[in-house]
Amino acid sequence: MAKVDYAALAPQLLEKVGGEGNVRSITHCATRLRLVLADESKAATAQIKQLPGVVTVVQAGGQYQVVIGNDVPMLYEELGRITSLGAADSGAEQPAEEGNLFDRFIKLISALIHPVLWTLAGAGLIKALLALLTTLGWMSEEGTTYTILNAAGDSVFYFLPVVLAISAARRFKANEITAVAIAGALVYPDIVALADADSVTFIGIPVVMASYSSSLLPIIFSTWIQGYLERWLKRVLPSTIRNFMVPLLVLAIMVPLVLMTIGPVTTALSNGISGGIQSLFRIAPWAAGAIMGAFWQVFVMFGIHWGFVPIMLADYDNPGYSVMTAPLFAAVLAQAAAVLAVMIRTRSAQMRQVAGPAALSAFLAGITEPGIYGVNLPLKRPFIAGCIGGAVGGAIIAIGGGASSAFVFPSLIAMPALLQYGNVVVTFIGIAVAVVIGFVLTLVLGFNEADAAADSDSDEDTAEDVEASAEPTTTLGAPVAGRAMPLEKVSDPVFSSGALGGGVAVRPNGTGRIVVTAPAAGTLVTVMDSGHAYGIKTDDGVELLVHVGLDTVQLEGRGFSPKVTVGQRVARGQELAEVDLEVVREGGYDPTTILVVTNTASLAGVVPVADADVEADDVVVEIDH
Repeated sequence: MAKVDYAALAPQLLEKVGGEGNVRSITHCATRLRLVLADESKAATAQIKQLPGVVTVVQAGGQYQVVIGNDVPMLYEELGRITSLGAADSGAEQPAEEGNLFDRFIKLISALIHPVLWTLAGAGLIKALLALLTTLGWMSEEGTTYTILNAAGDSVFYFLPVVLAISAARRFKANEITAVAIAGALVYPDIVALADADSVTFIGIPVVMASYSSSLLPIIFSTWIQGYLERWLKRVLPSTIRNFMVPLLVLAIMVPLVLMTIGPVTTALSNGISGGIQSLFRIAPWAAGAIMGAFWQVFVMFGIHWGFVPIMLADYDNPGYSVMTAPLFAAVLAQAAAVLAVMIRTRSAQMRQVAGPAALSAFLAGITEPGIYGVNLPLKRPFIAGCIGGAVGGAIIAIGGGASSAFVFPSLIAMPALLQYGNVVVTFIGIAVAVVIGFVLTLVLGFNEADAAADSDSDEDTAEDVEASAEPTTTLGAPVAGRAMPLEKVSDPVFSSGALGGGVAVRPNGTGRIVVTAPAAGTLVTVMDSGHAYGIKTDDGVELLVHVGLDTVQLEGRGFSPKVTVGQRVARGQELAEVDLEVVREGGYDPTTILVVTNTASLAGVVPVADADVEADDVVVEIDH
């Protein structure tokens, strides 16, 4: 099937349903765009059915339903971009956020970092290799070869806000290019230079500057606000000027806003925390070392660590060493050890592939981003284990008076910087203790890999992954127990006509709550908030839709309890949801569950093989490739 240009389809569809003024509301379910039209007679139904990408049109229940298939969210989003109907505001395909604020924060960070994770890991290894070569004297930091390779390894870290702007824009439904432009302004050379200026103002308002290179929160905060601002502007601006005025106003508002809010907040936090810890080093060194060892990675996540850098640099000038830097070795290497423990213990080949390079770059070069954001933070317990190891090791180092004689990234290669001051033996004992605690605690406490799987928004395997792991999907299991029957017997014409593809229907038996299971192993590409529909893509490319009940999207989730999230891997027979049949029937809806192969046209055959009572996971469809 030819690829559909949904950006081109959206205005055509809007015109043929009578224009934006004829649309009272617009929503979508797993396969259909659902419009409530002021006057359905204005819709050119015959012409709409001929549009590329439109499967058919159904007029029922006071709704004008345009059947698109699995890609309906893409058309829905495009309509949101060109209208004020609020399509872009919906998170119809996003699972509801669960858990406490900390859990949701971790899931958000993990989801945003996931698309750039492999690049971070590769770049971290380049940094580690350069650190090793320069330490051994095989390469000079003054040479052009070093400069070029260092740029290759360092750019993704320095320009991390720009990279994150892309995934954040997708997450918050903001314009990606505008988000990148805002992030670019934060690390623009002239803006970076203002961090050293005596005074900075914007239209007469004082601005407290900070460094935003390698930062996370400023661009995440900015893109979140940007999404709301863009959607509001699209609603209030005339269509004749909307295309250029929206980005103009967003850029003009957001860049100064971020600089005047995030800058002062992070600077105040940095100065307050670093000043307090500096005083604590004089009063109770062990406590200060424990805080630095435990929370350094947290400071880095929030961008607060920049407040420590001027103090450390000043210490290298007088008295010539920094006691604040030494405990950071415990913080970094404890996290590296936790990543290594994850690599050893995990059963996931994908997690092992991330953890291995991440541990190496953290140990050798002190580059912890791949390990923190790709491994420890999503798994939670390894991150906590690393913090505990860092706290104990940092306290020991501070008790021994450990100090760094040079400004370095804490790592194994940089450890010679610790040889000149304090009790060196105690310092190295502290580092060893931090590593052992981070490693052993992670092995002992373990971790729940389902947490990391659920945090990722990525719903596509790489071609190499699929080629290596795909097994042909030859049969599909019944998603529920009940009476299996051909799709032709279903009352909904979209399914009964085969417009969405071949498959089977199962009318559930009995009453009360039933369990809906996955008909085949694969990756969830769609999980409706209402819990009534699930899209699964198998490793060999079979695209499935499990639709529980007919028109049950109208229940708005009542009676449905989803057990899975978008991006999650599921095994055949794994529970997708629980459904209360009584709620469905009392609402006046048919609980018949549909199993459709939505890419039937690309397969040799999709053959229903059951027209009788079946149990869950009994074979009901055979597939020929």
